[in-house]
Amino acid sequence: MIGDEDVLDGTDEPVERWERTRFHRKRDVLVVAVIGVAALVGGLLLWQSSDLRATTSQTASSPLESPARPAVFPPSLAEVWRADSSATPEPVTVGPALVTGNNTEAGGEVAGRDPLTGEVRWRYARDLPLCTVSSAWQLALAVYARTDNLLRADDPRKAGGCSEVTALWPETGQRGRPARPDEQRDNPYLGTRNSDAELGTRLLSDGTYVTATGDSLLTTWRSDLVQTMEYGRIGALQNPGKQPRNGCEYGTVAVVTGKIAVVERCPTDPGDRLTVYKATGEDDSEKPVEVASVVVGNDAKVVAMSEQCRLDPEAPDDVQQCTAVALPNPNRLVLLDEQGEQVRTYPLELAPDDLRGEPEGHTMSVNRVTGAVYWYTGSRTIALSLDDLRPLWTVENAMGPGTAFAGKILVPVTGGIAVLDPATGEVVANTPIDRGGHDGEITMSALGPMVFEQRGDTLVALR
Repeated sequence: MIGDEDVLDGTDEPVERWERTRFHRKRDVLVVAVIGVAALVGGLLLWQSSDLRATTSQTASSPLESPARPAVFPPSLAEVWRADSSATPEPVTVGPALVTGNNTEAGGEVAGRDPLTGEVRWRYARDLPLCTVSSAWQLALAVYARTDNLLRADDPRKAGGCSEVTALWPETGQRGRPARPDEQRDNPYLGTRNSDAELGTRLLSDGTYVTATGDSLLTTWRSDLVQTMEYGRIGALQNPGKQPRNGCEYGTVAVVTGKIAVVERCPTDPGDRLTVYKATGEDDSEKPVEVASVVVGNDAKVVAMSEQCRLDPEAPDDVQQCTAVALPNPNRLVLLDEQGEQVRTYPLELAPDDLRGEPEGHTMSVNRVTGAVYWYTGSRTIALSLDDLRPLWTVENAMGPGTAFAGKILVPVTGGIAVLDPATGEVVANTPIDRGGHDGEITMSALGPMVFEQRGDTLVALR
């Protein structure tokens, strides 16, 4: 209508109001085709640059099965197979799999192997450098390095770090933990998250949380890989005053359930500081909660923690967390209680270089099995009681902390493996092993009837 006049009056043919949306003309069809091709090309370009294209995941056709443990200690051990594994600081035995990790020209690859034969049963690869491989929560954890980020130029993490964490189910190699039959999930759990761990990190598990070590930043995650705590130099300092101290460099780190101990070297302290803090903040805050923080001396190294220390002979039911710190000049092991008070000191007979320098990955070479912590000092292995972290016995000429196997403790020594009674440290057997001239540190693990040695970048299976 225009005024009172109907402009359509006198029109004999009815008007189809949607006529122009029909594709009667070749031009309309051509436009739609061009749009479709553009969408296809855009999707292809996006896929080519995506993480999906840069990831290879080959899961096992059937789940691996855990091999049976030996009923008695075998009369001898000999090499069965070996594999390159430069990204594992120690043999990663998790579930039924032995997991290796390597960097190639194409990127970092993680492989789940049959522990008996070394056969690769599943693979996971990225076009990124592989930082380290470890295990926690019955999962294999692979940490990859990334340099692409949107951080400011003045952020200390701008150059990148070990920031991509992936959890792999050891039976099949699938990402993430498969849902249980009675489990309800609101969202799919893909087993991969981004974090802020530093290059050269090691992963330390307390059974509940995993902490990534670093020179100036420690990052802690829970089992779904959600970050629960950052300690140290936070990127861009979004929350000033959140950290208890600034400008500190970190030495060795140790963990126990829900707590982290770190040696700090801060510009305002007269010596090294030992700080114990919680793996989670109060009320879901990521502000660190310190349990204790004290200056302990120079060149300190935190060796181990225990949550079941009985420090008062008159109160055997009084159990608390304690921390063991090694100090030089003279060499000694100092025990601190939950409040950071020094309660005991044990003299140590060590080689001159045992406490010099910082260990790789900011962690002492220890293995916690069968009610004790086995600490490799660099020249010998010392067993520490979990009841109070006191030294129990020592193995001379050791090459690593050792592991538990068939009711005994195995400690790698020059020319073989010492088989010990875990209670007394008595050597009950010596198994000769030809290591082909390898004279560096050896870390060990066991799975079923197999014993594994990590010799530098090589994983060796013994049976």
